[in-house]
Amino acid sequence: MSKLIDTAALQAALQEFADQRDWDRFHNPRNLILALTGEVGELAEIFQWISDQDAEQIMLSDKAEHVRQEVSDVLLYLMRLVMVLDIDLDAAVKAKMAMNAIKYPPKHS
Repeated sequence: MSKLIDTAALQAALQEFADQRDWDRFHNPRNLILALTGEVGELAEIFQWISDQDAEQIMLSDKAEHVRQEVSDVLLYLMRLVMVLDIDLDAAVKAKMAMNAIKYPPKHS
């Protein structure tokens, strides 16, 4: 089966970025999870207190760039966590999707 997620280029770029700043010493699982949680909170804050209709249209608003930045922050911290924990993200996603297919079978009409 082919890859669902190929993160090699992103991982290489993130590692180079961290190496240039000597950040590996700070990028332990706890710190990365806390940073990830903070970024998810910043993303959630954009949507807090707006209507469902406004949330559905947010990418057409002046908040679109902020959403893109926060989503990127979430992805980057998640990828660093994946790297530090040495998780094969493609394999993990495939396994989880297989489990979900069993847990949530398709509805037949």
